[in-house]
Amino acid sequence: MRSIRILQAMQRLLKKNNHRVKDDEYNKLRKRQEMFNFRRIWLLSFLLTSGFAIIPLIFFAVIDYNVTERLMLSETFSRTMRLTSNTWRSVSFYLNERQSALQFVVKENSYEALNEPRRLAEILENLRNSFGGFTDLGVIDSDGLQRTYVGPYLLSGKNYSGQEWFGNVVSQGRFVSDVFLGFRNVPHLVIAIKHKTEDGRFFILRATIEHNLSRILSEINMTVTDSTVVDSGRKTDLFLINRQGIMQTESPYFGKVLEKISIPVPEFTDETKVIESKDQYGANLIVGYRYIPETHFILMIVKDKESLMEPWHQSRLELIEYLAISITIVILWILGITTYMIRRLKETDRRRVKYLHMAEYSNKLASIGRLAAGVAHEINNPLAIINEKAGLVKDIFHYKKEYQDDPRLMQTMDAILKSVERCSRITRQLLSFARHMNVSVQQINLKNLVHEVISFLTKEAEYRSIDVIVDIKEDIPDFESDRGKLQQILLNIINNAFASMKTGGSVTIRAMTMADARVQIEITDTGCGISQENLRFIFEPFFSTKTEVGGTGLGLSITYSLAKELGGRIEVESTVGKGTTFMINLPMKLEKKEQSDACTAGG
Repeated sequence: MRSIRILQAMQRLLKKNNHRVKDDEYNKLRKRQEMFNFRRIWLLSFLLTSGFAIIPLIFFAVIDYNVTERLMLSETFSRTMRLTSNTWRSVSFYLNERQSALQFVVKENSYEALNEPRRLAEILENLRNSFGGFTDLGVIDSDGLQRTYVGPYLLSGKNYSGQEWFGNVVSQGRFVSDVFLGFRNVPHLVIAIKHKTEDGRFFILRATIEHNLSRILSEINMTVTDSTVVDSGRKTDLFLINRQGIMQTESPYFGKVLEKISIPVPEFTDETKVIESKDQYGANLIVGYRYIPETHFILMIVKDKESLMEPWHQSRLELIEYLAISITIVILWILGITTYMIRRLKETDRRRVKYLHMAEYSNKLASIGRLAAGVAHEINNPLAIINEKAGLVKDIFHYKKEYQDDPRLMQTMDAILKSVERCSRITRQLLSFARHMNVSVQQINLKNLVHEVISFLTKEAEYRSIDVIVDIKEDIPDFESDRGKLQQILLNIINNAFASMKTGGSVTIRAMTMADARVQIEITDTGCGISQENLRFIFEPFFSTKTEVGGTGLGLSITYSLAKELGGRIEVESTVGKGTTFMINLPMKLEKKEQSDACTAGG
C-alpha cells in the first residue's frame, strides 16, 4: 500500500512539476516579450518612414509652388511691360503725328490764308480724313484773340490770353495740353503750334481733340501685339492721367474724366515701369506706367493681380489636391506595409519564443521522464522483493495447517499480491511513457495509446466524478506517427477537457478512418464551452482565459504545432454551456519531410 501511495504521489509530483515548469517559463517569456513594445515599434516605423517619404514630397512641392508662382508673376510683369511700352509709343506717335500735321499746315499756309474760314474748314476736313480725331481748328493772334474758328462751337472772338495752355505754347512753341473744360465746358485737350510771321509777330494754330481719347486708347490697345493680355473678363484698365493724378480718360474702375485717381500716382521715371500697388479697398494691383515725353500725360495700365493669377490659383488648388492625394496614397501604402511587416515580425517573434519554450519544455519533460523512469526502476526492485516474500509467505501458509484454517490471513496475502501487481503495472506505464517522450516514429495502435494516456488521469477522473469514455473500434489499423508527440497532444487536450468541468461530466474519445488515408480522433467534453469570439484565438501563443488560475496560453498552441509537425491539423467546435469537440486529423503514414521536420522540432 505504501508503494502505491508513492506512485500516486509521483504522479501528482509530475503534474505539479509540469505546471510549475510551464508557469516559470511563461513568466520568463512574458517578461521577455514585454521588452518588445510592438505598438511603439509600429508607431516609430510608421512615423519615420512617413517622414522620410512625405517631407521630400512636400519640400519639392513647395519649391515647385514658389517657382511656378514667381514665373507666372514674372510673365505677367513682362507682358504688362510690353503692353505699356507699345501703348505709350502709340499714344506718343498719335499726338506727335497730329502736331506734325499742324506744323505742316502753318508752314504751307500764310496767316492770311488761314484766316479765311473757307480755307480753314477745308484744312480741317482734310485733317479729319487723313488723321482723324480733330474736333475743330482755330487761328489765334499774338494777343490771344481767336481770329478764325471752324468747328461745332461758337468760339470766334474768344480771348485765350489768360489761359494756361496759351502761355505754355507761347513759351515752348508747341504744346499738348492736359484735358480741361475751357469755354466749351466739355473735356478736351489742345494741340497748339506757334508760328512767326514775316513782320516779327506770331500766331497760333490750335486744334482740339475731345471725346476721343478713351476710344483712341481702345483702338491703340487693339493694334498692339500684346493686346490679347487684356481680357474683358478681368479687371484690367488702360487710361491716362496727368502728373497731379487727374483722370484724362474715363476708367470704369478708377473714375471719370477730371476726377482724382483712387490709387497713388507713381513716381517719375523716364523708363517704362511695372510695380505692385493697392486700390482704396486693399486689392492687389499690377500697375504698368510711363511718363509720355513732351506731355503731362502718364499712361497707366492697371490689372487686378488676383484675376491675372486666377489660372495659377486654379493650378495651385490642383497642386494641393494632387499633393494631398499623393500624401494619402503614401500614408496608406506605408501604413499597410508597416502594419504587415510589424505583424509578421510580431508573429515571427512569437513563433520563435514559442519554439524556444517548446524546446526547453521538451527538455524538461525529458528530464522529468528520466526521473520518473529512475524512480519507477528503483521502486520495481523492492516491489519484486515484496512480491517474492509475499508469495513465499502464502506458500508457507498452505503447508501450515494452523494457518490454512484462517481465511483472513489468506485474504490479506492475496490483497498484498494484488497491490504489488497494481504497483508494477503503474511503474511499467511510467517507464513506457518515459521511453516515448523522445522522438519515436513507429507503428501505433491508437486504442492502446489512448488507454496509456488515460491511465495517468484515472485517479483525477475518479476524484472529480468524470466519466472517460473510449469509443475506438478494433478495425482501425495501426498507423505510423511520433508516439511521444501524439501522447502529448492527447494529454494536453484531455487535460483541457478536465479543466473545463468542475465536478461531474464526461469526456468521450472516438476515432475513425477517413477516405484519404487519414485517421481522425475526436475528443468531446461536456464542459463550459468556448465563446465564438475566443474560439479563433485559442491556438494563438499566450492566449488564455485562465491566467488567474495558472493558465499560460501555450498548451493549445504547442498542441497545434505538434499536430502540424505530424502532418495533421486540429479543428475545434464549441458551444457555450454545452461543451467542446477537438478533431485531430492525422496521416496514417508520415512523409520523409514531415518526419525530418518533426524530429528536428522535437529535438
